[in-house]
Order: sequence, then C-alpha cells, then structure tokens
Amino acid sequence: MQTLKIGTRGSPLALAQAHETRARLMQAHGLPEQAFEVVAISTSGDRIQDRPLSEAGGKGLFTKEIEEALLDGRIDIAVHSSKDMPTVLPDGLELVTFLPREDARDAFIGKRVKRIADLPHGAVVGSSSLRRQALLRRMRPDFEVVIFRGNVQTRLRKLDEGVAEGTILAYAGLKRLGLEHVVTELMALEEFPPAPGQGAIGIETRVGDREVEKMLAAIHHVPTGQALACERAFLAALDGSCRTPIAGHATVAGEKLSFAGLIISPDGTQSHELRLEAEAADAVEIGLDAARTVRARAGAEFFDGWA
Repeated sequence: MQTLKIGTRGSPLALAQAHETRARLMQAHGLPEQAFEVVAISTSGDRIQDRPLSEAGGKGLFTKEIEEALLDGRIDIAVHSSKDMPTVLPDGLELVTFLPREDARDAFIGKRVKRIADLPHGAVVGSSSLRRQALLRRMRPDFEVVIFRGNVQTRLRKLDEGVAEGTILAYAGLKRLGLEHVVTELMALEEFPPAPGQGAIGIETRVGDREVEKMLAAIHHVPTGQALACERAFLAALDGSCRTPIAGHATVAGEKLSFAGLIISPDGTQSHELRLEAEAADAVEIGLDAARTVRARAGAEFFDGWA
C-alpha cells in the first residue's frame, strides 16, 4: 500500500501514542518513517474546555471527528487512548488492535505535599474524571474537588498557578510524555482502581480493510486485547460513559484472567466492587458476568440520577 495515514488527536500525549504506533509498525515491517503520515485532527473534546465532559456529550467528543475521517478515507487507522473510547462504535469501524499496556495506575501530583494523606483538611484537588472525583471523596470527604479540563500540560500549569493543591493523572500518559518526575505518589490499584482501558493504546480501523488488518496484526498484543475485551464488556453492560463513575482492571497471566470492577456513587459515599478469575479466552463473558453481579448487588436505585 502507499503511505499509511495515522489519525490522532493533536495533543502532545496523543501524538506520542501515534508515534509509538508508527515506530512499532516500522520495526515490525521493516518500513521507513516516510511510509507513514501522522494526521492530527482537532476534536470537539479538545475544543470544549468550559464544562465537564459529562455535560458536553461524553467520551465520543474525543473520537467523533477522527472516526469521520476514518470512514471517509482521509486516514487509514485511528490511534486512541482506550479509556476515551465509547463502548459502541460507528457502523463500519472496529477496535481490534492494542499495543502492550503501560502501567494502569493513577498518579497524584502534589504542589506542596507528596501524598494525598498529607493534604490539609478542605484541600482543593482538581480532576476532570467523575471516577477520580468519587474515589477522592471516598478517601477524603473533606476535599473540595474542582473540575480540571485540558491536556496534561494544561492541567500541570493550572496546578502551578495555584488553582488546586493537587491533581490526579494517568501514570501511563505521564510516562509516555517523559514526565514521571512530576509524580509525587502512585496510587495503589486496590485503593484507587483505574478506568477501563487506562494505560492501553487502541487502534481503530475500517471493517473489512484486510491490508490494514494484516499490518496491524503484527503489533497486536494478545494479553492486552483480552484484558480490554473484559473491561469494555463490563463498561458496556453498565452503560458506562463519562457520566458514570466506573472502574475496571483486568490482568492476564498465561491462560488466566483476573478482573476487579467497581461502581461508586458520584459523592463517594456508596460503592460496590468485586473480583473474578477465569479463563482468559472467556474475557468478554467475565466482564459481562461482573457487570451483572455488581448491578444485582447495588440494586436499580443505585444508578438513579447518574445520567
């Protein structure tokens, strides 16, 4: 094929992920950099900064324009942060390739203290994620949690400007940007479970594009794909979006898959979590079973008012 066009958002992190994808394809197929073109596309999610995503339209705001370019042929593949991907994709598109997952933990960045536990009573903490906000309130009900929108650099700048005394970001993104040094505390997975898909790069293609599928097969990481299949099934069964505080994390060791899932009320006062282990080949069914179980435990009233 001619030049493979790689679509991505234009943020530094999104570009770093697109460049990682390009580098892996170059190595897998012995191709020069000139065989690929990274196409940066502005999305609604990037442009809307004045309100939470839950009010603006959810995760699809970060993918809509990129998926339109994929469908009409302006790009050949789309590279995404998997946690930003809606569980339902447009007709004609599929998400079947995942790169090896980075560290899925969240990272706390403190301005004056290193640990969340050391923040003073009533401290202001910034986050744009309902999941992180709810988990923060569960840990410390005294916190004042404010909305932090924008890319990683924007959020770090807000911290420097004194908008908040701390913030929480995905450790994977900070590592990909070479910003590990700003982290003051890594959050334990058990105490602060990540969003489904966190730390994993997903690649979206057109259904039936066999030439592209063949190229991508060489860089697909099977264990990450199995873990993400489980997490996304859990999310989909719970109707997960930016309006629902849901955490889910799967790990694969050999033929076994372990999954931990959590749903939590936005104010952090109520939560239900579970752990399951089964065959990795049954990843989707594990996610669905986990969703059914946690929904039954919580009861229908638990979800009232989420959307």
